[in-house]
Amino acid sequence: MGLVALAFASCHQSVTKPAANADTSVANRSPEPTAHSDFERDLQFIRNGQFTHVWVFSRKDGKPLDKDDGDYLRKNAPQVIDWVSTDGGKKVIAGTNFDLELGNLGLLKKRFVVEDYSGK
Repeated sequence: MGLVALAFASCHQSVTKPAANADTSVANRSPEPTAHSDFERDLQFIRNGQFTHVWVFSRKDGKPLDKDDGDYLRKNAPQVIDWVSTDGGKKVIAGTNFDLELGNLGLLKKRFVVEDYSGK
């Protein structure tokens, strides 16, 4: 499970002086964009890959996934094209065009909490 580097585009915003009679109350201001969690950002990264299936795996005990967990996932879900570790290593998001239900998903569910984010 490698780290994923994301590039963020910088935003340029022009500043104009309001007219003397302009209403500058808080109610008229546009809302600030909400900050996304690491999970939401990483999930969007996988979704941008246009995968048919998106799965999220985490340990049943809630601890971060370790090297053995990663090896187990890669061995039993070789159809996964892209893996992204998220939430401080406690979850991994998998992107694939193969339906893991036709593969080893039952085996993976014995060891991990598995969430299907396909089409959500």
